[in-house]
Amino acid sequence: MRIVIVGDGKVGCTLAAQLTKEGHDLVMIDKNPQALKNSTDTLDVIGVQGNGASYAVQMEAQVNKADLLIAATSSDEVNMLSCLLAKKLGARHTIARIRNPEYAGQLVFLKDELGLSMAINPEQAAAAEISRILRFPSATKIDVFGKGRVELVEFRIGESNPLAGQQLSSLYARYKLKVLICAVQRAGQIHIPGGDFVLQQGDKVHVTASSREISTFFREIGLLKERIRSVLIVGGGKISYYLARQLSDMGMRVRIIERDAQRCIELDERLPKVEMIHGDGTDQELLQEEGIADTDAFIALTDNDEENIILSMYANGLGVKKVVTKINRITLPDILASVGLESVILPKFITADQIIRYVRAMQNSFGSSVETLHKIVNNQVEALEFIVRENASFLHRPLRELPLRENLLIACLIRQGRVIIPSGSDTIELGDNVIVITTNGQLNDISDILR
Repeated sequence: MRIVIVGDGKVGCTLAAQLTKEGHDLVMIDKNPQALKNSTDTLDVIGVQGNGASYAVQMEAQVNKADLLIAATSSDEVNMLSCLLAKKLGARHTIARIRNPEYAGQLVFLKDELGLSMAINPEQAAAAEISRILRFPSATKIDVFGKGRVELVEFRIGESNPLAGQQLSSLYARYKLKVLICAVQRAGQIHIPGGDFVLQQGDKVHVTASSREISTFFREIGLLKERIRSVLIVGGGKISYYLARQLSDMGMRVRIIERDAQRCIELDERLPKVEMIHGDGTDQELLQEEGIADTDAFIALTDNDEENIILSMYANGLGVKKVVTKINRITLPDILASVGLESVILPKFITADQIIRYVRAMQNSFGSSVETLHKIVNNQVEALEFIVRENASFLHRPLRELPLRENLLIACLIRQGRVIIPSGSDTIELGDNVIVITTNGQLNDISDILR
């Protein structure tokens, strides 16, 4: 497909890298000539310098021939205007990044009025991911499928964990729960495990099941910790606003430390249930005064990666139950895991996943295309959800008889609201939601699971 990206920043560059890998023709528009040069030197893209909301610039980029325009500049207004102009010029689909909380309540209206195919808010999506993690503190990451019916939970097997040394087949027999361990990361290697796979201490494990079954499983293995009641957030940006609003509505005590006095006043007016603290979140004395050692969860959400990492390491060293770290530039989460920082949020990847899911669905608008897409295991494994909308040769056949691709696992089926962890005798039926775990990228349709 021909795709135009307006804005060569963190999100735009991340998207370009992933979409070029999938074989799309890309044009990047940005005012910054150096940013464009970096992209055109390292990626197979065409660069057009200028304002993405300009008619002349969009014509130079041949937006009138584009299948999709993605507006991801730092300005919501430029993004909306770029999409509006692109639709008028003839672009088939448009996606706008809209981040301002003032627009959050009217996204549906804006989407309809501007003819947007999709409106995305990276900060709101990041806040939702952090909120899910805080509801389940033992997890380092939680992704959802089937409108929340199924969860894919990541956690690490630590010392004295009863899973260490267990073969998966005996594990399922022992706990008799409807869960499936669908991916394991060990010493940098990724495994899509079979029944004879043996878990070891230090493994990072991904397990899928209904939320109730996962809660029971974690309780059985001793990982269901006490729920989070108090949260200390450093940094008063957009993610902090969305997150604090969600957590305070859940009954948690939330405090935000922000060094900008005017921003403190703004957040105090918008978040009456949240305690605002004006000060430097990197000040050790201030953190101690605010009881960092006694809080249940610490969230580092400043705009500086290094500050977030250092603050998180400090909170971790004090024994805070749950520490979440936001980073933008660093792409080596294994390094952070080695210093005890497991729950890492990268907003640009969350946004990229949402857009790539939409792009893959566009490529197969009439089949059983991608409904949900999550990248797991450091973005090396894809977890995809398909809805079977048409008859196919693999329907009604036991899974053990299907010629599935290598390194691919049918992790879960959702049938008429019922969650099924499949065995070899189960079948895929019309109308099923099918959740697939694979290291094979670029699955666009459910039929792509077959060799």
